[in-house]
Amino acid sequence: MNRKPTTRRRILVSLATVLTAGALAVGSGASFVAATNNPGNEYKAGTLTQTNSLSGASIYNTQNMKPGDTVNGKVTVTNSGSLPANLKLTESGATNGFEAGKLKITITDVTVPASPVAVKPAVDYATVGAVDLGRWAAGESHTYQFSVTLDGSATNASQGAVANATYTWDSTQDTTPTVVNQH
Repeated sequence: MNRKPTTRRRILVSLATVLTAGALAVGSGASFVAATNNPGNEYKAGTLTQTNSLSGASIYNTQNMKPGDTVNGKVTVTNSGSLPANLKLTESGATNGFEAGKLKITITDVTVPASPVAVKPAVDYATVGAVDLGRWAAGESHTYQFSVTLDGSATNASQGAVANATYTWDSTQDTTPTVVNQH
């Protein structure tokens, strides 16, 4: 009988030692934990668009001009995208059946009526070509007046003559790099 209590005692002491070691290991392994997050990170490309108050329509169109007459037409162009853009006006498909030097066109920025700015001073019709209009901020608008004048000295050679052109407004992305540093 002496052996049984000793074996029991050994088992109990061994079990107590294992339980004590386990409790110490669990108790001493505690650590603090913290976490943060940054939701909603986004990178979105801008847009390059424009509006034209007369899109798909002529800026001027007149019949029966006589020497000395002028026709004026206005159009407003807006950089309606979210990016700055470089704008250009291009004349294409232009024809001029009038006497040389007798039909003139002038293009003026009349955005500020009290301070008009000549974009293309009086030139022979059908010779406008391409005109750089500069860098426009997003949302920037300009109003342009096109004035076409049949010179007062036009002769009978201009009777029944016709002139026409298409005007295209081109926007290209401003390629100046932008770096945005936040926080």
